[in-house]
Amino acid sequence: MTALAPSTLTVGFDLDMTLIDSRPGIKAAYEALSAETGAFIDAAQAVTRLGPPLEEELAYWFPEQHIPEMADRYRALYPDHAIAPTPAMPGARAAVDAVRALGGRAIVVTAKHEPNAKLHLAHLDIAPDAVIGWLWAEAKAGALREYGAQVYVGDHVGDVRGARAAGALSVAVATGPCPEPELREAGADVVLPDLTALPAWLETYVADQSRA
Repeated sequence: MTALAPSTLTVGFDLDMTLIDSRPGIKAAYEALSAETGAFIDAAQAVTRLGPPLEEELAYWFPEQHIPEMADRYRALYPDHAIAPTPAMPGARAAVDAVRALGGRAIVVTAKHEPNAKLHLAHLDIAPDAVIGWLWAEAKAGALREYGAQVYVGDHVGDVRGARAAGALSVAVATGPCPEPELREAGADVVLPDLTALPAWLETYVADQSRA
């Protein structure tokens, strides 16, 4: 997809625990992988650490040499087990709609396997202008710069680092594994309790930018 002009208001969003509450679905996918392989996976513990790439979590449960194979298998199991149980986070659709109401574009930049990220969004009727997967922390900066994102919204300190590396404003929501003090310490410019607060904040941000 062609990148948007830098002058276009573009807001990036993380996916897991920002736009979607992926804990029920990811837990089910890990349980399916555990049942298939016979390996113990504490799925309830795993979903407290969402954010980093899948391979980092699998390293808790599998020998290093088996991680690529297990990652492929997890991703293959994922659509049948994880999509249906996963709800949108409160305010997710309204947040994306708020960007459009201001004449902007919304993109999703996530560490998740891109095809599975798109399945989640389609299932929940959330339609961003672009979805870019397989990017974590500072690696998100390349996509954010390519699409001219002025703002990146996420729930993890890795999202804060990605926004800062891209020169974008870091707007954090305290809906994931990182509490507000940790997000602020990581350098978040703004911390909101959840996405329901984003439309009002975004209106103020755009008004301030127009006066600058």
